[in-house]
Amino acid sequence: MKRIITTQDAPAPIGPYNQATLVNNILYTSGQIAINPKNGELITEDIEAETHQVMQNLKAVLAAADMTFEDVFKATIFVSDMHNFSKINAVYGRYFNESTAPARETVEVANLPKFVNVEISVMATKG
Repeated sequence: MKRIITTQDAPAPIGPYNQATLVNNILYTSGQIAINPKNGELITEDIEAETHQVMQNLKAVLAAADMTFEDVFKATIFVSDMHNFSKINAVYGRYFNESTAPARETVEVANLPKFVNVEISVMATKG
């Protein structure tokens, strides 16, 4: 059975999708960008702050499903410029224990929603 996961602590969807769905104890999050959920503003002053906001948004969605970054088993990172990878990776890495970090791919794309620099989605499960 599919359960829709929503929280006011992460940005509302900007299209016909939900923040996450829980199916058979697996959480699939939609890609998060650096929208501050409190005021709707984009955080793009630097790539580190932008990535941090993305991770905070993911943290809120995970929490709404009673999960944490420790429950994440797969992550996908989309970047508009691979030259930002090391800075994105440094911020991303602060949210995971290196020995239990999830599988991941990072893909450079031509554009992202609202022309942001980074978008991240994750899959997670309890137990």
